[in-house]
Amino acid sequence: MSNTRLDRPNRKDRKPDSFRATRFSRPTIVAAPPIPRLRHHRGDLSNASLASLRVLGSQLWPAPNSRRVNRNRGLYLLTEYLRGHPGSTWQERWDASDLHTLALSAAELTTTEAARAQFGQALGAMFALRVIQPTSSAFRANKLMKYTDQFVIAESDPQLDSYIAAVLASDSTETFKSRAVIEVCTALTVQGIPFSDLTPEAFLHHATVTRETTSRTGLHTLKYIGHLAWQVMHQIGHFPPDSPSTLRGALRSPQLTTTEMVDRHDITNREVRQMFIDYLDRREPDLKYSSLSNTAAILVGLFWKALEDIHMEQSDLRVSDELYQQWRATLAFRVDGTPRSGPWVITMAVQALYYDIQAWAVDEPERWARWSAPCPVPRSDVRAQAAHRRRVQEQTYDQIRVLQPLLPILVDYVDQRNQHWRRVLELASAAGHNEQFDYEGHSYTRVITGGDTRLIEAGNTPGVHVRSPRFGRTVDVELYEDAAFWVWAVIETLRYSGIRIEELTELSHLSVRQYQRPTGEVVALLVVAPSKSDRERVIPMSAELFHVIACIIRRITKNARSVPLATRYDDYERTTLAPQPFLFQRRIGQRLEVMTNGAIGTTIRKVCQDLSEIDPRFDGVHFRPHDFRRLFATELVNNGLPIHIGAALLGHLNLDTTRGYVAVFEEDVTRHYQTHLERRRALRPPEEYPPVTAEEWTEFEAHFDKRKVELGSCGRPYATPCSHEHACIRCPMLHVDPKMITRLTEIETDLASRRERARSEGWIGEIEGIDLTLTFLRRKRFDAERLSKQTTALGLPDFPDEPAIHP
Repeated sequence: MSNTRLDRPNRKDRKPDSFRATRFSRPTIVAAPPIPRLRHHRGDLSNASLASLRVLGSQLWPAPNSRRVNRNRGLYLLTEYLRGHPGSTWQERWDASDLHTLALSAAELTTTEAARAQFGQALGAMFALRVIQPTSSAFRANKLMKYTDQFVIAESDPQLDSYIAAVLASDSTETFKSRAVIEVCTALTVQGIPFSDLTPEAFLHHATVTRETTSRTGLHTLKYIGHLAWQVMHQIGHFPPDSPSTLRGALRSPQLTTTEMVDRHDITNREVRQMFIDYLDRREPDLKYSSLSNTAAILVGLFWKALEDIHMEQSDLRVSDELYQQWRATLAFRVDGTPRSGPWVITMAVQALYYDIQAWAVDEPERWARWSAPCPVPRSDVRAQAAHRRRVQEQTYDQIRVLQPLLPILVDYVDQRNQHWRRVLELASAAGHNEQFDYEGHSYTRVITGGDTRLIEAGNTPGVHVRSPRFGRTVDVELYEDAAFWVWAVIETLRYSGIRIEELTELSHLSVRQYQRPTGEVVALLVVAPSKSDRERVIPMSAELFHVIACIIRRITKNARSVPLATRYDDYERTTLAPQPFLFQRRIGQRLEVMTNGAIGTTIRKVCQDLSEIDPRFDGVHFRPHDFRRLFATELVNNGLPIHIGAALLGHLNLDTTRGYVAVFEEDVTRHYQTHLERRRALRPPEEYPPVTAEEWTEFEAHFDKRKVELGSCGRPYATPCSHEHACIRCPMLHVDPKMITRLTEIETDLASRRERARSEGWIGEIEGIDLTLTFLRRKRFDAERLSKQTTALGLPDFPDEPAIHP
């Protein structure tokens, strides 16, 4: 196995990048600092004496004696230091000191190890007793040993005790349980509130501030701190029932109302603003949220806001051609300056806006008539849109033809990588500390880390860490093995089922069913939840697909009797679904969630990038999740499966949609056509293939001779009679020779004189017949004149005149 980037999980510290609410996105819960409300159940200690602080500390934390002695000495050092700063209370003196203004560590004020320990214990006591309220930066600048124990005893809060008990009873590792307790105690300390005042807004504010001031770690304990803490507080009813059940749910943007969709673009004209709100309200019942949001972004942001920027006085939908062309020119580039591949989606939405309002104005003129206006999108843009669709389809076909021969290589690569790390995990788990083993040309050394040692002493299963020259550092083998397995599982499921990426993430334990046929055979079925077509469908699982699903279920039920419940966030609808036994779930740090569509796409792209390092055919080429669906459809149809069966497996309501997914290869076309001819010849009796006689051939040649008529030639097929009784002017089979255009003029003159006499004689029936003949004649003359003006360059070379050569 090669050393690839995907094999290496990102464990490096990264710069903090906090979530910023904008007019285009905002979290479900808006972070807000609480109003400090201290409970002085220990009395007012804002200016307590050193002696009273020592006595209270000894009463609350009497043991061990060594800590009590160090704490008392540290209180003396700390109070002496704070007295050197202005203020009437300990808090005011703290705010004026470098410990607050510069967020210095107390260890930087001392020179000996003993003094550092004493200072740290004194700070912990002052924070726990609520004598001093530090900022988040100042609190984290100091290493406070066993601070949560001090804080919980000092608070004596039954609600806080219940929360800690719920955390310890949760299904999580000891590391994250400890973090959940520390995070809440820290939040209460730096915000100066009791546990009852820790609202979702207050805790999210603490998490956001911590993210902005602290680098991330590989365990995600500080990526957004508080995942487990939030979950427990929601479960025990501390948070309101209508609040999100997870911290990620609080951070994600919720659905916007139609008013919010319009107002995020700052329209100047208020009447137009209300019109767009009414329009979106009218269409909302028929559209999914993602489609409605995209429609609002196009119509309000890309269309009307751009019109206002060009012509500020525009107050209705009557757009002049000049203004439309100016707006149309703005669609060539996106906001970031990159070229736009095609503006057709935008012009289609604008066209639909005008047509909808025109139709609604008939039924509700009092509401929509004033906005009804001619659609400014010309027919040329509509025709260009159809051509663009064909080009896109051709590019898709070409992409599938490129990817099809690369699919076996990709599948073999992810399968080998999955087997490699599974075997490395088995060998490393059986090895002892500093024991070395080799596998597939790589050397590994098992390492028992300090954290593993503590887990072993506590009777828990330690992690599996190894050191290898291929990494140059100690790595967690379980993380590598888990990443390799899920990449393999995702690709195998997509290519064997042909389901969409959103349908993949919706698969749950309930999706696996079985059906017993009348013969007694049991067939495994995969029930796919409705996605785009809003229709549930059932896919019979092949042996390969069933193996993949079985491996997934076995993995996620490894330490449980059933599939754990996990939440899933719908990227399109911006909703977090209730916990369900989803199959494609992973435990990432403190949370258990379903993989997102974006994460799956990014992972597959990285696999292709890694594979390009050892196979040049993957340079600049990558698979997207939807490509496996197209490859699945192509393989089905090109191997003889009826297209209507393929449409049912893919969940298409229209066969044309399935045809658009199928990239037919030239050799497949040739093979299928030859098979068709052979089958037709085999079904027809041999007497239908006798040799041609001389009389039959003469009759065949005579047919083409008889097709020559005065004005040109007749296009009727062989062995068919003249169906128009030789009324050639009226016959659509007549192909007029351009040389006979003058003859058509003579016939027209004769017909005109005949019509004049019929009019004078009152022959009404004759007039109708002559008019019909004149109509056909003029049409055929127009076609003949058009053909006579067209020339075709055959590319024949021109030779200069040369003197004749006589023998």
